[in-house]
Amino acid sequence: LSEAGLSAGGILLAASVAAAVGTVWALWRLPEALLRLVLVLLTHTFYRLRVVGRENVPARGGALLVPNHVTFVDGLFLLASLDRPVRFVMEASYYHHPLLRPFMKSLGAIPIAASGGPRVVLRALREAGRLLDEGEVVCIFAEGQVTRTGMLLPFRRGFERLAKGRSAPIIPVHLDRVWGSIFSFAGGRLRTRLPERIPHPVTVSFGASMPSTTPAHEVRRAVQDLGAAAWVFRKAACRPLHAAFVRAMRRHPFRFMFADAMRPRVSRLQALAGAIALARVLRPGWTGQATIGVLLPPGVAGALVNYAATLAGRTSVNLNYTGGRAGLASAVRQAGLRSVVTSRTFLERVKLDLPDGVQPLWVETLVDRIDRGARCWALLLALAAPLRIIERMCGTDRRPTVDDVLTVLFSSGSTGDPKGVMLTHFNVWTNVEAAAQAFPLQPTDKLVGVLPFFHSFGYMATLWLAALHGLGVVFHPSPLEASAIGELVHRYRVTFLIATPTFLQLYARRCTPEQFGSLRLVLTGAEKLSERLAQAFEDRFGIRPLEGYGVTECSPVIAVSGPGFRAPGFYQRGARRGHVGQPLPGLSVRIVDPESFDPLPPGSSGMLLVKGPNVMRGYLGRDDLTAAAMRDGWYVTGDIAMLDEDGFLQITDRLARFSKIGGEMVPHGRVEEALHEAAGVEMQAFAVTAIPDERKGERLAVLPSLDEAAIPGILEQVTTQGLPNIFLPRRDHFLKVDTLPVLGTGKLDLRQMKRIAMERLGSLG
Repeated sequence: LSEAGLSAGGILLAASVAAAVGTVWALWRLPEALLRLVLVLLTHTFYRLRVVGRENVPARGGALLVPNHVTFVDGLFLLASLDRPVRFVMEASYYHHPLLRPFMKSLGAIPIAASGGPRVVLRALREAGRLLDEGEVVCIFAEGQVTRTGMLLPFRRGFERLAKGRSAPIIPVHLDRVWGSIFSFAGGRLRTRLPERIPHPVTVSFGASMPSTTPAHEVRRAVQDLGAAAWVFRKAACRPLHAAFVRAMRRHPFRFMFADAMRPRVSRLQALAGAIALARVLRPGWTGQATIGVLLPPGVAGALVNYAATLAGRTSVNLNYTGGRAGLASAVRQAGLRSVVTSRTFLERVKLDLPDGVQPLWVETLVDRIDRGARCWALLLALAAPLRIIERMCGTDRRPTVDDVLTVLFSSGSTGDPKGVMLTHFNVWTNVEAAAQAFPLQPTDKLVGVLPFFHSFGYMATLWLAALHGLGVVFHPSPLEASAIGELVHRYRVTFLIATPTFLQLYARRCTPEQFGSLRLVLTGAEKLSERLAQAFEDRFGIRPLEGYGVTECSPVIAVSGPGFRAPGFYQRGARRGHVGQPLPGLSVRIVDPESFDPLPPGSSGMLLVKGPNVMRGYLGRDDLTAAAMRDGWYVTGDIAMLDEDGFLQITDRLARFSKIGGEMVPHGRVEEALHEAAGVEMQAFAVTAIPDERKGERLAVLPSLDEAAIPGILEQVTTQGLPNIFLPRRDHFLKVDTLPVLGTGKLDLRQMKRIAMERLGSLG
């Protein structure tokens, strides 16, 4: 076995499986109860099962279990969770496998083969229906396949036919924490190694019974809700993020971690030692301060300061240096900051002064104070010191918990004053783990870090997702310097690019296809990705950008698209055009009427609500705003969206980007799409806003960056597209601008757009 390349864990697993198969083979003629006892003992050898809602399965009478399907041993968990026998509807090829057939036959499993045609499928469903009528518990995996993407797949309709016309209830079931365990497809291939923890915790949740007439999309939603509730149980095993950071850095100490223009390579051990050294030298300046400010661009220094703050038990506040002096002063005042870690060179470059009353802690001075002895001491601590010793040496006055506030991120203020979003360790950790399950990450991946740390996705992805899941990060301080970014991607063979659509436009114009040849994943968010831009990027670089969606208040990712999975006999969709993907594992989403908050059916447009462990603790010092943003435990996103029956989410527009004109709601995004289509341009060249109107309530104004001579022809073309007249802007309401106003996060600056329109059109009112 050693010559075959198996590890000690693999040998132990092979022996365990062989013993299990031998035991089952010897006992398959014995009563089913004895077989189930053997399965329970084997299951509890490697796992610790938490069973929630077992009382929802009736003690007698028929019931149809509909669980998610994550591994090839999901059935074992279900058998070990119930006191009743379960009849599984399973793929015929597995049923007839020589090693499995005696076992499956003893359990009364029902083989089904889609390749056999409708008659074979109907025969299997009739047999399952007969067992339901006789009072048996039947289990059918409605996804039809084990997920290869880590996401909940669309539900097939077979179970609806099985349940129709019967009195047996449908019981939704969710298995949590089995992704990444034995016989799952984490990492894109079948994992057959032992769990990282023995016994490995697994949660099996049984939901409330549903009528047999319940449609597939409602059962799927119930399974998804059970998954969101199950993630709360992970808190007991969760540790603060600085503890996970120390463990991850020690696991692969010499693997590439960071690079920027000043430091071409920083290993994971060097990153940990650097964070410890910075925390120790910053300790006197942070005395008596629970919250500290960071004003640095994306780079190794900024990353290490954030890690140092966490090791020291402080809450970090990464300040927005693109929002102007007023926004910076507001954030400093709201957070009660007394000191800010920054750089003289950086402040001179961005031409920004710190607000009065704030003490600067200059990075240049701090680095000079870390001598050779301090470096050696930090390296020794990084190599061997217990976590509690590291915490004390870095200045922690009490042991942090997962419910402590990790960071305060201020919203961009595109529609109002910035609000401080408080995110706990558990908020960010759950979002990191869910994103890692949804993204097909590999240990050799490198991420280009151009999003600033005050950007919620830049903070989560480049700091914590990269650290905890083995990604390297290549930093560049400005996402607008396309040529430099293209060179970095080429030099470091970056595989993962995260950027907003605004930045992708720049890269599509100024980077060469050869520079982006190493990319295998391009993810975009913050603004809607137009089909024109996606197609133009794909035509130039041969890779299609995937769209995601999130908000700072949700730590931030809510939904994400993926590349999907393709293999002979398999196709599992990971993305759908015009959609932002599927909700992350552990999240529940609802589409409701914006006024009544009544749930809407699939395919209906309404307000998007989100619930999950990633939802913020609240707004800093604003309990009134927190109460307004939450409704019965659901976060009200303010975005208008649609959810289809397969679970793919489409963002229609922000509620703030609608105008009520003459009593009708006019979406600005739809008007922008029509203008771009008429102009035949790939990049964003129009931005729509609105100003007050005494007669109709509001009227549209358009900011184009195109030549004014082209506007009449474009407007004439728009009138032929069939839009309602109320959607058509007036010719004299096109206000030429050199460039569209954009925030540092890459989003359109909605406040600046409205200000321009009011200044140039207000007198016409």
